[in-house]
Amino acid sequence: MPELVRMYIRHVLIGYGLSALFVSALLWFNVANLWGLISNSDMGWIAVLMLFVFNGIVFAGVQMGIAVMSMAEKDDDPKGGKGAREPVLEMLPVAIPAEEPHKRA
Repeated sequence: MPELVRMYIRHVLIGYGLSALFVSALLWFNVANLWGLISNSDMGWIAVLMLFVFNGIVFAGVQMGIAVMSMAEKDDDPKGGKGAREPVLEMLPVAIPAEEPHKRA
């Protein structure tokens, strides 16, 4: 299996693991009375499943994004860019002649 596919699967599993922890914490701490709503409903398991799946999609996407962005090559030059510096423009005052406003009679 290619390395990129293994990395994707690994980070999706990490994201879904984080989703399971997050949904468990939501239910354990009874945020917005979720435990009460789910335990008193005969279809509460669907709500838990939806919370798990949709949060898993979000967490897996974020985890994959972090993994891809952390693959960037490190710069050896600690000073910054290598391009020529642009000159700093100095602001000079410019006199603009103005006419007196017209007077009404």
